[in-house]
Amino acid sequence: MSDEYYDAELEELKRRQLEALLRRQAEEKRKQEELLREAKKQEILRRVMTPEARARLTNVKLVKPELATAVEDYIVNLALSGQLRNIIDDETLKRILYVIDSRSRREFRIRIREKR
Repeated sequence: MSDEYYDAELEELKRRQLEALLRRQAEEKRKQEELLREAKKQEILRRVMTPEARARLTNVKLVKPELATAVEDYIVNLALSGQLRNIIDDETLKRILYVIDSRSRREFRIRIREKR
């Protein structure tokens, strides 16, 4: 075996380790950005919602996480665009939940046809 073979193998190993390190760093950066985004979102929700409304939204998140996320995003977008005039109380949150849930709900019809 020649030294060139070992050098090439060593270079390939170094290249793979560097790629793995860069992938881990990119993933860590993405996770940090996601955590920061979530923290900002929760801060906005704390400012624009009453404690009762936040508690209800937390309960909804346990049962229907996709609905809760949609409502959170909706409320944050309203707040960031300046369209939110009042603090969201429990009754207002109930109405928002109803509207967003009814938009996303699909109606299923089952038809039973008999063979002829």
